[in-house]
Amino acid sequence: MLRFSPLKSALIALVCFLGVVFSLPSLISKDYLPGWMADRHVNLGLDLKGGSYLLLQVDSDAVAKERVESLVDEARTALRTAKIQTSSVTPAGRSVTITVADGGDVDAARKALGPIATATTGGGVPEVDLRTDGQAIVLTLTDAGFKDRIDKAMAQSQEIVRRRIDETGVNEPVVARQGGDRILVQLPGVEDPGRIKRLIGQTAKMTFRLVVTDEAPRADGAAPPGTQVLTVADGRGERKILVRKKVEVDGANLTDASPTTDQNGRWVVAFRFDSIGARRFAETTTNNVGKPFAIVLDDKVISDPVIQEPITGGRGQISGSYTAQTANDLAVLLRAGALPVPLTVVEERTIGPELGADSIHAGLTAVAVGFVLVVAYMLISYGIFGVFANIALLCNLFLTLALLGILQATLTLPGIAGALLTLGMAVDANILINERIREELRKGATPLAALEAGFSKAYATITDSNLTTLIKMAILFSVGTGTIKGFAVTISLGILTSMFTATVVARAITASWFRRFRPKTLTVGTRLRPAPDHTNFHFMRGRHMGIGLSVFLSVASVVLFFKPGLNYGVDFAGGVVIEIRTDGPADFSKLRSKMETLHLGPVQLQQFGSPSDVLMRLEQQAGGDAAQQGAVKAVQEELNKDFPGAVIRRQEAVGASVSAELFHDGMLALGLAAIAMLAYITFRFEWQFGIGAVVTMLLDVTKTVGFFAITGMQFNLTSIAAILTIMGYSINDKVVVYDRVRENLRLYRKMPLRELIDRSINETLSRTIGTSLAIFLVTVPLALLAGEQLREFAWALLFGVVLATSSSIFIAAPILLFLGEKSLRRPTPADGSAAPPAPAE
Repeated sequence: MLRFSPLKSALIALVCFLGVVFSLPSLISKDYLPGWMADRHVNLGLDLKGGSYLLLQVDSDAVAKERVESLVDEARTALRTAKIQTSSVTPAGRSVTITVADGGDVDAARKALGPIATATTGGGVPEVDLRTDGQAIVLTLTDAGFKDRIDKAMAQSQEIVRRRIDETGVNEPVVARQGGDRILVQLPGVEDPGRIKRLIGQTAKMTFRLVVTDEAPRADGAAPPGTQVLTVADGRGERKILVRKKVEVDGANLTDASPTTDQNGRWVVAFRFDSIGARRFAETTTNNVGKPFAIVLDDKVISDPVIQEPITGGRGQISGSYTAQTANDLAVLLRAGALPVPLTVVEERTIGPELGADSIHAGLTAVAVGFVLVVAYMLISYGIFGVFANIALLCNLFLTLALLGILQATLTLPGIAGALLTLGMAVDANILINERIREELRKGATPLAALEAGFSKAYATITDSNLTTLIKMAILFSVGTGTIKGFAVTISLGILTSMFTATVVARAITASWFRRFRPKTLTVGTRLRPAPDHTNFHFMRGRHMGIGLSVFLSVASVVLFFKPGLNYGVDFAGGVVIEIRTDGPADFSKLRSKMETLHLGPVQLQQFGSPSDVLMRLEQQAGGDAAQQGAVKAVQEELNKDFPGAVIRRQEAVGASVSAELFHDGMLALGLAAIAMLAYITFRFEWQFGIGAVVTMLLDVTKTVGFFAITGMQFNLTSIAAILTIMGYSINDKVVVYDRVRENLRLYRKMPLRELIDRSINETLSRTIGTSLAIFLVTVPLALLAGEQLREFAWALLFGVVLATSSSIFIAAPILLFLGEKSLRRPTPADGSAAPPAPAE
């Protein structure tokens, strides 16, 4: 294990060197790097550099309604052409029910409607199903056809949204499809996404129609057949007019639109048609001189000028009360084209650049402090072997950063927490190896034999403990959102590189040192070492009390889960969270009174950080996602009006559908993690070990949930990440103890299981305490120095580390004793002889 050929040593050094080289683009300016390296760097997430995140969802009901309305028109036209009279044509949901006046015309009506029923989508999927029920004929949109229509509309909408955003000049926007009916939009550097939301949320379907002048809208608001009552919104006061449903010219025939000014200096939007649109526009204006012509945008008349003369050049202009900004926005909408389907903002998160910079500073400070503490701890605990471990740890940091850069991964705020936790998890492997070396030396092994055994015997334990964490991170990545995915990626890459640096790099350094100095004796550690040695505690004597207390606390935690319950964050409860920094100390009474005038329901205000920092939370708004966005806009306008100088540093708005999905995905992640751990531990050990580990892990999870309930900390997606991390550490600790139990079962075949478990815990106690201290040292800086989001994550993790450490000894081990006392070992040796005593520690 300690023999390295010159070639192998050179390859290890080359890998570490390349790790340093490829981490440089993420550490220094690209101006000092060659072009082939400059772009391979870690990207900062929106929560670190500032910007906006929007999740848009297709309004499927509106799509279905529009298609059913067109189906009604098609059916009426087909039956009118066939001279078949109907009693009624009734749309309902995704169906149209046609009742034929004469029962003898049913077959003829089916034949007339045949072309509609046999029509397919562009992908060749049948779109309409036809069935008869007496004199009624029912046309229903098929699920496959509707899905195909939505898919095509989504692809078109994604491209149109991209074009609209590109027109605004936003640098490096991300527009990607998410799932079957959503589009994700990320806008780096955009502090106020209001204008962008207006641009990408507006369908911008433009039509040109004639105004009905010989009739007026009825008092009850109903319109005569073939007409429609629309509102005129031209900036000169709203009024109702009657327009024909027939579209004379479609906005799809526009080829260009641009803001300009007329002869009076007023802002207008000039447009130009293609050849087809120009011909239709010329025909319409020629045949209707002296009549008003309605320009309709999304069912609102934005202008209704009177046609003064035929317009044959294919050009025109839209006038109204426009400013330079609104004229430019309308031109952007017309140039990009109309959305085929309405889009609604169902989730919105905005981080100001100032808050992003603060988050970077706080996160990097926490990483630096955590790194220094871990390095100092390893030096104090293991002396020269701590130096080797710290060199390996430094290589691990460079390799992790290099891999993140090569993948061009996005570093988020939880990702920084993941990088810090990776430090603690990385030294766990070195602690396992060094503790094993110490153990072999106590047994009288030679220095070379102790080093060989330390690396070889710890390898299986390191692999098992790291694989369990990788499984949970894979689950978290599959169900998490962008920032949580960043946490999972960072942890996963850190674990993979730590297995290389701990088992290969540290071993190569140790081998080189040993070959050079050939020490006759080895000392692993210093007098200041905090972990205990030579313990011989009888832990199993307290097994009944330990399990009883654990069950009691878990039951109490379940009760707390229901009452008072968890303080669900905006991720799970929906609603709006706005972080504000006021100009001077915040006036909470004024803020509360002004917010109450908006009638948005209960408003929670909380001070955190400095006296000028305020966290505002609004409950989920009745009326769906549109009402939610209206609430956000109302709060912004109120802050701008009555609190000059106030800055919105962070804004999150999550709709009901998204919050329900996030909660479902979070619970699914916890369930899948538990099942995966049970399967893995059972496969690697035996079923008694699997049940013991998973039951203990679930007890730890319930207590962590109780911790959230009793402290009132927000329970959100970051909390799920914390719980999964605790589950990972909990399983890791159990794996270390169980691995030693499994090893001792082979070594001491006649030792009673109770005594063997006590022995195994004592043998691994220094590792358990050492790793817990390392995790503590990297987590405490997060709890004390990081921002509000990571601070609660860190405190939950600190609680979980204490919980998992104690449960390995007092819960998991007794469960294994109860389950395995008869199947793994008899309580007394089979030959009746006394079991051999445990060697002195």
